[in-house]
Amino acid sequence: MKQHRSDVHTFAAAYALHALEPTEHDDFGTHLPHCEDCRRDVAEFEATAARLAAATGRTPPDGLKQRTLAAVDGVRQLPPPVDVARPTAGLARRLRGKAVPLALAASVTAAVSFAGVATWQHQRGEQARERAQRAEQRLDTAGSVLAAPDARTVHGRTTGGALTTVVSSDSRRGAVFTASGLPTPAAGRTYQLWLARGGTMHPAGLVHGDGTVVLDGDPSGATAVGLTVEPAGGSAQPTTQPLLLLALPS
Repeated sequence: MKQHRSDVHTFAAAYALHALEPTEHDDFGTHLPHCEDCRRDVAEFEATAARLAAATGRTPPDGLKQRTLAAVDGVRQLPPPVDVARPTAGLARRLRGKAVPLALAASVTAAVSFAGVATWQHQRGEQARERAQRAEQRLDTAGSVLAAPDARTVHGRTTGGALTTVVSSDSRRGAVFTASGLPTPAAGRTYQLWLARGGTMHPAGLVHGDGTVVLDGDPSGATAVGLTVEPAGGSAQPTTQPLLLLALPS
């Protein structure tokens, strides 16, 4: 997609995620008060990251703070930190020209990481470890798709006006769906994603509301992503009219 704005405008996502180099951060901070578009972009990226983190947040159990403080004396200290190369510069460069996909990637990273920490702190046992592993796999897949060289981004609105974004990559054989403004489905109902291929709709996962999810299945060869309301648990084929049918770039 061609860039129609100067380079400084593409810093909005990196600025919202605190991923700019100091000089770039200062330059963009000076530019921000004078650019309404950038202020709106920064606010939207910050709101998306906050919604994703809040959706996965969990209330710590009673007594966790006291148990943690009581165990401090028995915890072995970590070795001295070793200087490593800072990834900030590389991340800022990659964000230019791919602000939306990588902002979503960073939002997903923040949300899933928060959920993983909460899981390990508040739950024990094999079931908790399996959930953490699945979350890590989803994070790896999402990050791979969003940062892929052939990542393609399309935007659309549902029939109810919710904003949606799909980022897909044939080389990574994956796609990521993000929604903002989806109303809570009625009791016993859920949102379901679909991949349109060869005139047939293939189930591609469930969506429970606003946020970002990795689609099930390989989007290679798919012509569109659909969204419907289905019975809880999903359906083998759509049972309602689509709320969204977003064409994927060929």
